[in-house]
Amino acid sequence: MNPKGYRAIKKIGILRRIFGFMFPSGTIRRKAIVWLIKNPTAVFRPRFFFINFKKIFYSKKSYSIWIEKNEPNGIELEKQKKKVFDNNPKISIIVPTFNTDRKFLVEMFESVLNQTYSNWELCIADGDSNKETKQIIETYPAKDTRIKVKFLNENKNIAGNSNEALSLANGEFIALLDHDDTLAPFALYEIVETINKNPDVDFIYSDEDKLTRNGKKRHTPHFKPDFSPDTLRSYNYITHLSVFRKSLIDEIKGFSEGMDGAQDYALILRATEKANKIIHIPKILYHWRENELSTSINPQSKPNATFAALSAIQNHLDRVFGKQKAKVDFDKKLMYCYDTRFYLANPEPLVSIIIPTKDKISLLSNCIGSILSKSGYKNYEIIIMNNKSVFDETYEWFDTFCKNNRNINIVDADYEFNWSKINNHGMRKAKGDIFIFLNNDTQVISNDWIERLAENASRDEVGCVGGLLLFKDNTIQHAGIVVGMTGWAGHVYSGEKIYHSFYPFVSMLVKRNVIAVTGACLCVSRKTIDRIGGFDENFIICGSDVELGIRAYKYGLNNIYDPKVMLYHFESKTRDTFIPECDFQNSKLHYEKFWNDGDPFYNINLSLDDCTPIIML
Repeated sequence: MNPKGYRAIKKIGILRRIFGFMFPSGTIRRKAIVWLIKNPTAVFRPRFFFINFKKIFYSKKSYSIWIEKNEPNGIELEKQKKKVFDNNPKISIIVPTFNTDRKFLVEMFESVLNQTYSNWELCIADGDSNKETKQIIETYPAKDTRIKVKFLNENKNIAGNSNEALSLANGEFIALLDHDDTLAPFALYEIVETINKNPDVDFIYSDEDKLTRNGKKRHTPHFKPDFSPDTLRSYNYITHLSVFRKSLIDEIKGFSEGMDGAQDYALILRATEKANKIIHIPKILYHWRENELSTSINPQSKPNATFAALSAIQNHLDRVFGKQKAKVDFDKKLMYCYDTRFYLANPEPLVSIIIPTKDKISLLSNCIGSILSKSGYKNYEIIIMNNKSVFDETYEWFDTFCKNNRNINIVDADYEFNWSKINNHGMRKAKGDIFIFLNNDTQVISNDWIERLAENASRDEVGCVGGLLLFKDNTIQHAGIVVGMTGWAGHVYSGEKIYHSFYPFVSMLVKRNVIAVTGACLCVSRKTIDRIGGFDENFIICGSDVELGIRAYKYGLNNIYDPKVMLYHFESKTRDTFIPECDFQNSKLHYEKFWNDGDPFYNINLSLDDCTPIIML
């Protein structure tokens, strides 16, 4: 322990009061004080309170605190029971059962009986279970006439049993519940409230968490984004709780048999193709049981599920895009994740890589050298936008290196720096159908980066595409932008080491939809630019990349972050770059709706004070 640091800390009399407010847990508060005593200079580091404290003091108790603050108490649940909705649709809860653990089965039944919304029916199809399971099931219809049971003469597996349960349903909406999981007591209330606010909704899904085997503890919440089609093609991020309009389920003919282990995934994919409106409720309405027979804790429990999911995604791609337009494969590093690729036109389109620069030849030459040496895709041109360079070595390099390379074109941008204006100028000089805007302080890592960017940007429904950018020390610089993060628009996961986790948010290592990507590596097609316009030149340094993503979103286009597009970005982590006031003012004009309502591709339950997804307390 540093004695000078200890004396300095003792002089700050308000410290304990601050920590008492920030950290209600005494244990966490003591850890905070001890850590600060050992690291007294940390208070002078950028973003001290938001980064350093988060990494050290964020604890598993945070979720318990969140539950207490955000979920209805007993009084509020009683009020829900008395609520009279204008529309009171019947919700048919579909449960296939087979040899269910006694405790799990009873808790599933009780979670339905405890719903604060009463117009439901529980439709159970049992696949010829053991005697104990059947006996438990038989007792419940006598307790409540809303419970319907069909005992089958054989086990038709999950998809077949689910279809049998569907045959019992006569509700306006269908909710899916596994035989060993439970619903939050206010789950159906929230669903019906959403239906009343959105009478044209076809598909509703919620956030979820895990439930320990003994049922005593909830943990590992999954706070999801709003509907994200490319994320869904990467893995089944929707899962539970899923509620569908019955007419939609009838139209798609229920569960696809032969998809056992991925039957819900296949159903969700087919439902999203037909649904007119999809709504995400950012509340924990479903508790997924930890069970060695479930993928909740044992990914190997259903070995055929990954193959079924792969087939479900490929079938979905064939229906949506047409056969031979897209393909899916296993993600070679991540279980239950998938890598969807789209075929480029033949012949392959010319890609124009536009790089603004002013001197800094060591950075520029490294950037261009990596493009030339690493890129597997060859049909590209590089346009260097020379923004008033002054050093002789810059022009010497242009003469000796660039002019002998047919792929490289130097364009003079002889005016004051304006990032948007320079890149719009570059587009006018470009010959390609695809534009990649690239900073001069980047270096290519993945050799298929051009085709991955181009194949997504070429799609009619896609706006901007970006990739995973790393600092020199291999921590993350960019993994997608969240509007409102850090008070403006931040890079989620920035400063973190690369890791894979679905909790509490979507993994940094799967392709997902985002509101925007950084202009340090941003790909967009010419046809999209022709449709929505180029960069807003009212932004001088920062913000026009985000604004372009927002504009694409408003035009109904999907922006994509693809982590398999990897580059280094040597921007300093602590660099204090001047940003003109006009950039802030323009940001306010274009971002304010998302500052107020939340980024649709993040989650309002996650803090915006930090780049790492942590629970908002």
